[in-house]
Amino acid sequence: MDQQLASQSDDCFEVAVARYTPVLHEAARRLTGSTDEAADLVQDAVMRAWTFWDRFEPGSNARAWLHRILMNTFINAYRKQRRERDLFRAAGEESRRDAHTAVELDLAERDGLGDEVGAALAALPPEFRTVVELVDLGDMSYREVASKLGCPIGTVMSRLHRARKQLQESLAGYARSEGYLGGWSMPQVHVA
Repeated sequence: MDQQLASQSDDCFEVAVARYTPVLHEAARRLTGSTDEAADLVQDAVMRAWTFWDRFEPGSNARAWLHRILMNTFINAYRKQRRERDLFRAAGEESRRDAHTAVELDLAERDGLGDEVGAALAALPPEFRTVVELVDLGDMSYREVASKLGCPIGTVMSRLHRARKQLQESLAGYARSEGYLGGWSMPQVHVA
């Protein structure tokens, strides 16, 4: 008899929500791991329950119905956040591609690079070539390049170092033939 009275009292929205809110808060806290996010989740679930209260069948289990709404609200929010992360990631990748394309177009307009230097630059892996073009040829700071490419400053510095080292190795013969590097070596001091 008590169960029948309890289920009848759950037929009123306010009574059902007041009765099961503590249980919903505990379930929401377990799902989100945060008291504040749990409160927001419960509020959203109660608003949805209010919106669809006309679909609730009197005499059925209000606790289970509210809990299902809570779970669906959590799942929908999670999926929405995942879609937003994917969109931001795709936008970041597109931005990096656009930055690289803009640099290539800018370099195509530049004069003054010899064929050997241009060939050595073109032989670099794209991520190395981009930082050389932006820092050394585009006069951008490490911070600006990191922001433009969406990577840490340390990554920019590392790529630039490795790119310069590869350029130095590939252009050493050309530099000697043009007189930039002498054929001399450090004198050896012999102690007798």
